Amino acid sequence: MPRAGRIGWGIAALLPLVFLAVFFVWPVLALLATGFTDDGRADLAGIPEVFGEARTWRVIGQTLAQASLATVVALLLGIPAAFVLYRLEFRGRGLLRGLLTVPFVLPTVVVGAAFTALVGPGGPLQWTGLDRSMTVIVLALAFFNVTVVMRTVGGFWGNLDTRPEQAARTLGAGPVRAWCTVTLPALAPAIASAASLVFLFCATSFGVVLVLGGREFSNIETEIYRLTVQFLDLRSAAVLSLAQFAIVALALVVSSRLRRRREHAVARRAESVRPTRRHAPVVAIFAATVLVLHALPILTLLLRSFRGAGGGWTLGNYANLIFPPPESPIEGSVLGAAALSLRIALAATALAMLLGLLVALVASRRPRSRTLRRGIDLFDGLIMLPLGVSAVTLGFGLLLTMHRPLGIGFDLRSSVVLIPIAQAIVALPLVVRTILPVLRGIEPRLRDAAATLGASPLRVLATIDFAMIGRSAGLALGFAFAASLGEFGATAFLVRPGAQTLPVVVAELIGHPARGSYGTGLAAAVLLGVLTAGIMMLAERWRTDSAGEW
Repeated sequence: MPRAGRIGWGIAALLPLVFLAVFFVWPVLALLATGFTDDGRADLAGIPEVFGEARTWRVIGQTLAQASLATVVALLLGIPAAFVLYRLEFRGRGLLRGLLTVPFVLPTVVVGAAFTALVGPGGPLQWTGLDRSMTVIVLALAFFNVTVVMRTVGGFWGNLDTRPEQAARTLGAGPVRAWCTVTLPALAPAIASAASLVFLFCATSFGVVLVLGGREFSNIETEIYRLTVQFLDLRSAAVLSLAQFAIVALALVVSSRLRRRREHAVARRAESVRPTRRHAPVVAIFAATVLVLHALPILTLLLRSFRGAGGGWTLGNYANLIFPPPESPIEGSVLGAAALSLRIALAATALAMLLGLLVALVASRRPRSRTLRRGIDLFDGLIMLPLGVSAVTLGFGLLLTMHRPLGIGFDLRSSVVLIPIAQAIVALPLVVRTILPVLRGIEPRLRDAAATLGASPLRVLATIDFAMIGRSAGLALGFAFAASLGEFGATAFLVRPGAQTLPVVVAELIGHPARGSYGTGLAAAVLLGVLTAGIMMLAERWRTDSAGEW
């Protein structure tokens, strides 16, 4: 490779690394250092002290239990959804795929508000006693992650060679036996990869557990938030952050290895089949998932947003979004918070797309040198680190370090600049995981042929790589914008009074005892949900079959 090309690829790899080093690694390490130092000296006494408390193990146990149970539920419901949406041929399949993608990007406070409206006081399922229970937390986590299973397993299933299963059927095996003995083992890499990702997302959930579980069902993420915000106990928070990082790092390693197995296992594109009577049980499970797990909480949220404090139907909650009542606990209007959220999300999306595109281009290369290949794999893993660190830890770490950082004569903590930076860090892995499979699917010989014919490296990128990622980039844009718009964990630390984002406003309104505050919070949650859902449905128009598999 010419020297100019090596310099260009070096800069493309260096920019994301420098960004993460300054705005992610430094803040997180600074918070950990604060928890493990005393008067400038190392003090590790907090480790045995924190792990000697019964509540620490209770929180860790609840985190593992919530994540494990939600993973099982998501798999049981997501695999039938993958079959229906990727193997059966019927009208409206593409629309249903897009609709089932929406739950994954809905803000956590919206989903928490929806399940609270469903099973909480005054809800239609209040009689079940599920409010503030482990069950409702698990169901809410599954609400998000059925989509992950559907897309990960379905994307693989749609490209799986069906001839071995057909051969088994020809030799006398029934449909169930053929699926269990042939198809299921072939799907194992994708199912295991989906399970590790779902476990990862559930183990780091913040908004859902905070809204639905409270202190009784805290996980590591919400416990870090409680320790830092309510008690300023940085030592205990730092120890829990290390425990969370160890759990999630293991999930990331497993997911990375299984993802590579999945990428190498695809044989050819399979043909879809028409639904028949024998598919009825699977279709029924899929229909029940969509109607009960997804539609029912959202419809309940929508209906209850039109109920007044006295129980009658009203549009007052939506009027309060524009003209807040005197007793409103927030400064300014909800509509103003929505406008601010959109502006911040636009900036975060632009930043995440720029960095994500650079990362995907670098990580998709497969040089002949084994050392370079290992370096690229390490680079890819480093970019995924934000998935393994608490957003709460990131937000608090930014507050600790961004007072005139690197000699800049400006306190970044006093402005909204840090919010899009934090949101871009959260969205970056989604952008990379959406674009990277498309780039890795490009035949390397195409690039070699173009270079042999005299095309410069930039022209190869323009005519081959950029041409292939066009539609997947649109989907990545949607994911980044929706994730930024709904980000809550880090943003909750960085917002200022009078300049709050919409998710923070929703959480404050729902939890405030003022008359009419809860109904206004539900209306604000509907507004936030409509914005994110609209963004994702628009982005789905640019979806490619190989894009968006996490």
